[in-house]
Amino acid sequence: MPKLLFLGDIVGRPGRTFVKARLASLREELGADFVVANAENSAGGAGITKKIVEELTVAGIDAITLGDHVWDQKNFENEIDELDTVCRPANLPENNPGRTHLVIEKAGFRLGVFTVLGRNYLTLKSSCPFAMADAKLAELADQCDAVFVEAHMEATSEKIALGWHLDGRAAAVVGTHTHVPTADGRVLSKGTAYLSDAGMCGPYASVLGRDVGQVIASFLDGMKRRFPVAEDDVRICGCLIEIDPATGLAKTFERVEVCQG
Repeated sequence: MPKLLFLGDIVGRPGRTFVKARLASLREELGADFVVANAENSAGGAGITKKIVEELTVAGIDAITLGDHVWDQKNFENEIDELDTVCRPANLPENNPGRTHLVIEKAGFRLGVFTVLGRNYLTLKSSCPFAMADAKLAELADQCDAVFVEAHMEATSEKIALGWHLDGRAAAVVGTHTHVPTADGRVLSKGTAYLSDAGMCGPYASVLGRDVGQVIASFLDGMKRRFPVAEDDVRICGCLIEIDPATGLAKTFERVEVCQG
């Protein structure tokens, strides 16, 4: 049965360095056929560049997803169309550049991948994620054998609701954005694997990947300041989902966490 390894938000140089160093052996250990990763924070903690996309693809990531930081790096909007391993959130305005989904194939099994942004607490303009997910599943029905849906959302309730909404129709609905791995991973009653947040691939001696001291100082005095990416306790966090090729739904789910060193 095909296995999908999904990696949570790759944060800055520490996150992408560890992913590049460890991914090949981790993929072999887990027997993963597909590797999908959110990399919207891979460039200095905010956004992504063409060069980083190329590095992560060479490292073994088959599909790269993005979120609300998709346009944070200068000129990326002019690069994304030529990057065939990258999809931006599907429910951004139609005139945004970039692919709204990807279809990746291994051994004749086709996996569709797309992301929807939440509309609670996120300021980037987007349409209804529930309606967009319905539309994308219908669009992809004849193009792939199973579909992975990333819920890039702040509100846990919105992620959970989307999981139940797509139960029995998507192989998995996995949340990203909050960088904190949750303990609610499971296969829902109709066969969709669900996790509220995959966590991040980055430094956990931090506040969501950023320097602890600077973030605390900002909470204490309310002043704006730079939040550099932290360096210590780097981990890879995500999940492994086994998909039944006969149904396109999940057979098993497990969290994945690998510590550096």
